[in-house]
Amino acid sequence: MDEHIMQTQRLRITWQLSVVLFMSWLLAGCGINNIPQYDEQVKSAWSQVENQYQRRADLIPNLVETVKGFARQEQETLTAVTEARSKATSIQISAEDLDDPEKMQRFQQAQNQLTGALSRLMAVSERYPDLKSNQNFLALQSQLEGTENRIAVARRDFITSVERYNTEIRTFPGRIWHTLMYSDMPIRENFEATTENADQAPQVQFQ
Repeated sequence: MDEHIMQTQRLRITWQLSVVLFMSWLLAGCGINNIPQYDEQVKSAWSQVENQYQRRADLIPNLVETVKGFARQEQETLTAVTEARSKATSIQISAEDLDDPEKMQRFQQAQNQLTGALSRLMAVSERYPDLKSNQNFLALQSQLEGTENRIAVARRDFITSVERYNTEIRTFPGRIWHTLMYSDMPIRENFEATTENADQAPQVQFQ
């Protein structure tokens, strides 16, 4: 009798485990994990955006010093670039700030100001043939061009990630999972909410 009871209990435990595994598989197939997965992708994509903006900021001091060596009289333009860089690097967006439209807008405006200042600096270089042919300047110019392209790609990937995440929250069945399990995870802000053509490369004119 005891053995029969033990056998029945084992069968019951096996059945319960089977049900739990089946339900886990079923829920996974219904996209229960999509929202947190997509949210992590958004954060990862944003990290790449910040990495590329930081890469650009890191190039600027050497660029300014190189231009200064050939065009010291362009102090106003050089100062504008330095100040724009300082402002752009002073605004940091963490993963927790991604749903703050005001902070996102300030961040993007600062980056746009830096882009404009760099464009003016490059226009100045046209007046100095020796500068345009300087190997250090040419190398920095090439790196800056490549970084602008990387920024455009990183922002495009971020926009795509945010769109996927927001769509999941707003549509079936993700909307249900959001209501039941992830209600504390907000709609994410996107570059498109702060500036037009955010997925395109900034127009820094290199001659």
